[in-house]
Amino acid sequence: MARQPIAQKKMERVQVNAEDGMSSLQDHIRSKAFEARQKYASPTGEIPYRTFLNMLDDRTVVRNSVHVVYDSDSLEPGEFAWMCQAGESPSDGFVCYVHPIYRENKEEVVALIAYHLVVVNYGEIATAEEAELFGATLLGMDVETYYNQICALADRLAHGACGG
Repeated sequence: MARQPIAQKKMERVQVNAEDGMSSLQDHIRSKAFEARQKYASPTGEIPYRTFLNMLDDRTVVRNSVHVVYDSDSLEPGEFAWMCQAGESPSDGFVCYVHPIYRENKEEVVALIAYHLVVVNYGEIATAEEAELFGATLLGMDVETYYNQICALADRLAHGACGG
């Protein structure tokens, strides 16, 4: 029996919806964060601040450069950090403005910046849910624990920022 050329085979049409797309995005985010954790976490499971800064220069983890600036002038009241595109194109890099109140505790800074890295890697399609997923996976936490940590840090600036 002769094989049919692909062009003659009836191709099955695959239906993809927004839910499938978001599920794929979340799978990719989880995978990339896990790969970064495997590469950069210390034997105790932490990602030290200096190591985290090195990770920001790794284009297999963070798509474009990120420069960290401790400055509250660029932040809205109650905002702990903000990832801002540095030029007209994402390839121009990003600046992550972090409120100076966090400067002394570098472990907190790692958690706060990790939350914003989805903007660099995925743009506006990424929501708070994806930010929490990336940060939690990168730091080896479940999403609820990471969310609560971010809320507690945010609450230092504005009581009740996360509804608590």
